[in-house]
Amino acid sequence: MAAGLAPASGIVVDGREEGAESGATFTTRNPATGRPIAEVARGDTPDVDRAVRSARRAFDSGVWAAAPPAERKAVLLRLAALVLEHADELAVLDTVDGGKLITDTSQFDVPGAAAILQWYAEMIDKTYGEVAPTAPGDLAIVTREPLGVVGAVVPWNYPLEMAIWKVAPALAAGNSVVLKPAEQSPLSAIRLGLLAVRAGLPAGVLNVVPGYGHEAGRALGEHPDVDCIAFTGSTAVGKLYLQYAGASNLKQVWPECGGKSANIVFADAADLAAAARLTADRMFGCAGQVCSANSRLLVEKSVAKDFVAAVSARAMELVVGDPLDPASTLGPLVSPEQAERVMGHIERGQESAALVLGGHRVEGLPGGCFVEPTVFTDVDPASALAQEEIFGPVLAVTTFEREEEAVRIANDSSYGLAASVWSDGLARTLRVSRALRVGTVSVNTIDALDVVTPFGGVKQSGFGRDLSAHSLEKYTSLKTTWFAS
Repeated sequence: MAAGLAPASGIVVDGREEGAESGATFTTRNPATGRPIAEVARGDTPDVDRAVRSARRAFDSGVWAAAPPAERKAVLLRLAALVLEHADELAVLDTVDGGKLITDTSQFDVPGAAAILQWYAEMIDKTYGEVAPTAPGDLAIVTREPLGVVGAVVPWNYPLEMAIWKVAPALAAGNSVVLKPAEQSPLSAIRLGLLAVRAGLPAGVLNVVPGYGHEAGRALGEHPDVDCIAFTGSTAVGKLYLQYAGASNLKQVWPECGGKSANIVFADAADLAAAARLTADRMFGCAGQVCSANSRLLVEKSVAKDFVAAVSARAMELVVGDPLDPASTLGPLVSPEQAERVMGHIERGQESAALVLGGHRVEGLPGGCFVEPTVFTDVDPASALAQEEIFGPVLAVTTFEREEEAVRIANDSSYGLAASVWSDGLARTLRVSRALRVGTVSVNTIDALDVVTPFGGVKQSGFGRDLSAHSLEKYTSLKTTWFAS
């Protein structure tokens, strides 16, 4: 199927696919082979202007924002059904464009994206306002109003699913959206924009502008007629969007940024073998390109040697190869540039820590983007290996002897996205979970996640929240209407 793939690659504005106003394009490549997939429209400021105008017209007309809840629900449910109908195509797009395993995109990412769309569609007619307590004779009602035009900027590691994380609640709340996918993996987002038109979403309600971050992304962040930016990506770029907002119209910015999550393993964990397997599977899944990846393993010293050996043994079972091959269990990094960045971290890490597994590019595979599962031990908690987000298959291991020491090391990070705690002691897991300064703590598992719970962090992991009913809040504003007697 991939050989004959002819993906849509334009800008989706006002319900149509068009080229960039400048006529410029950029090449998106398959990281597993290095071969080009498509020439994609290179959106820039004029294209963002066009998309924002389209979104504003649609919003001001009320064709979506003022549509009956049941009507909006029906359209989003149709879009979810179309995502499932085109599941094979969307899965292949994310695999060839972003290097994700076809087993992951087909079994988890695409069905998960459709399920999230369905969930928010069902929320539309189940979201209520409030009646405030007032003096007799007065009536004060509090309603949630859509913000207007939402700019959604999403990363390359989960191209379709991250887009849905932003688009679904923003549309459910009644907003119009301009979606800017990552330049490394824009194809499934473009396809989503066209499927939305087929589902009956009015023209202009969802626009998709592919392009580079410093061009299309910046233009969206600085645009004076965008009311909100929902962003997932690096902390450095998240800070830029806050600057763009301050320099333009003080738009709301909801950043969900980087992470350096700690996986704390105590000796009293009920099943250390299972913990080791899941540690390896989750750390090296998506080639380590996950913002909440538990890339810092903090393991109690008395069991550290055997535990690290078990993690390494599991990692050695991974089959590195073509992500389109169902037998592969570890695919490439998204680009040669990302692979080079990860290798730089590995080379510098060997100056201060012990490399016990991996540490090299995989020989014999094309593209130059495949990096071995890599494990460092004796990692200084203050070192770059422990402090910087590598975003690759690199695990940094540090030992501890006391619970307080584990908590201190885990919290000694500029990030605060997620953490895991393994212990059979209920009191201990409660104490440690409360002491950790993160957005999500997974107890006796890793990276627990579902649409029913919010996802996001603290500190320099940002303060945006995706998923759950809570994410609807960031796409709305509170309005009080007071009727005096």
